Amino acid sequence: MSDKAVITCALNGVLTDPRQHHVPVTPEEMAAEARRAFEAGASIMHIHLRQQAPGKGHLPSWDVTVSREIQQAIREACPGVIINHTSGVSGPHYEGALACIRETRPEIAACNAGSLNYLKVKADNSWAWPPMMFDNSVEKIQDYLDAMKDVNTIPEFECFDVGIVRCVGMYYQTGMYSGPLEYNFVMGVASGMPADPELLPILIRLKRPEAHWQVTAIGRAEIWPLHQRCAELGGHLRTGLEDAFYLADGSKVTSNGQLIEAIAALARRAGREIATPAEARQIFGTVN
Repeated sequence: MSDKAVITCALNGVLTDPRQHHVPVTPEEMAAEARRAFEAGASIMHIHLRQQAPGKGHLPSWDVTVSREIQQAIREACPGVIINHTSGVSGPHYEGALACIRETRPEIAACNAGSLNYLKVKADNSWAWPPMMFDNSVEKIQDYLDAMKDVNTIPEFECFDVGIVRCVGMYYQTGMYSGPLEYNFVMGVASGMPADPELLPILIRLKRPEAHWQVTAIGRAEIWPLHQRCAELGGHLRTGLEDAFYLADGSKVTSNGQLIEAIAALARRAGREIATPAEARQIFGTVN
């Protein structure tokens, strides 16, 4: 068990609409939200990029200039902070994501480690959105890993299902990747792993033994027991407006800082200290 808990704040995500929720879009908004999370204990900021034109903040962007400006604003607001950059793209055109990694050199970047039918059903038994495939072929994953290797960016392997956890070990076995290992167990997507604390011992057993791990828990009140169990079992922690809008008591938050305060408190209840950015760099071995 790691005595120090590293906390990641997922500041805004790709699906959350700033017209409906308090998600940051501009570099200034991203920096202000990062500062609130930083003061509450987060040492890693996971960022998504949005289009910056008025009324377009609900749409994703792969503009390298936007990425640079957001990262610079966050680093100035949060000395020593670690950037974890998004990379997820459905479909064959992911050159923009690769360019953001190669040209901005974040310390960590998401590497979606397998494909998933991304589905959700509404209460009336209709699809919440048209069924889609979040495709992450081995060839696509290799492209991401090569880009990250070129700039000393550590991949965070995003695992949406049990089989994807097992795939990461195969990437290591075959030499697709040979650096520090970080697993992110994404739990709560309707067509992926449920947000069930009882799954964690199985997932920990299936990962490579030397690897660090954390949980991304997506949902409402049901995610907080999962976060607590993650802290008790030695995992690192993540929350933010990409993943959740509600605290354990059902109250809706208006800032990432409130979510980070809550997750830091449950880590301390598990007997864990919160890692500083410098300690997080040492734990994960970041070199940027």
